[in-house]
Amino acid sequence: MPRTTDGDGTPVPQRLLAAATRLFAEQGYDRTSVQEIVEAAGVTKGALYHYFGSKDDLLHEVYARVLRVQQERLDAFANADAPVEERLRRAAADVVVTTIENLDDAMIFFRSMHHLSPEKNKQVRAERRRYHERFRALIEEGQETGVFSRATSADLVVDYHFGSIHHLSTWYRPEGPMTSTEVADQLADLLLRALRP
Repeated sequence: MPRTTDGDGTPVPQRLLAAATRLFAEQGYDRTSVQEIVEAAGVTKGALYHYFGSKDDLLHEVYARVLRVQQERLDAFANADAPVEERLRRAAADVVVTTIENLDDAMIFFRSMHHLSPEKNKQVRAERRRYHERFRALIEEGQETGVFSRATSADLVVDYHFGSIHHLSTWYRPEGPMTSTEVADQLADLLLRALRP
């Protein structure tokens, strides 16, 4: 059975994901071989196939791990005992910050999602839909209680916000003029202004 950690205690699956993420971001998913990934991670192909059934599984996990964190955080914001406007603002800003913190993952996913198997593609779409539906439910809650305007449909507001997030990897640079928090605050404010009655 493959070792679960290396000399410094880093679990092999984390090493494989880190190597795959770096190589997919630098070279592209389709131009990265399994051999390059295992060499960069310092493990054997047997170790990779022990933890991930295929390169496709690695691509799926690169995105799924970020989405899991974002879903957990959104659920916590949505369930908090706070006014709906505050819960939505926190959720809207958080998804920006967590996307920027994982820009390589986001870039890889949007550039390479079409390489996923039909089954994995369907799974990812279902996971994203669950996230978007929970986010939309906050908007609808505010619209139903009169806190937010009904002038624009909740679906369109969700598409507007996430459209801007999906493009972060094309223009945001950590060394640029704005921090992740500043970008998050401005995008969250834009969203709330669009919903104001």
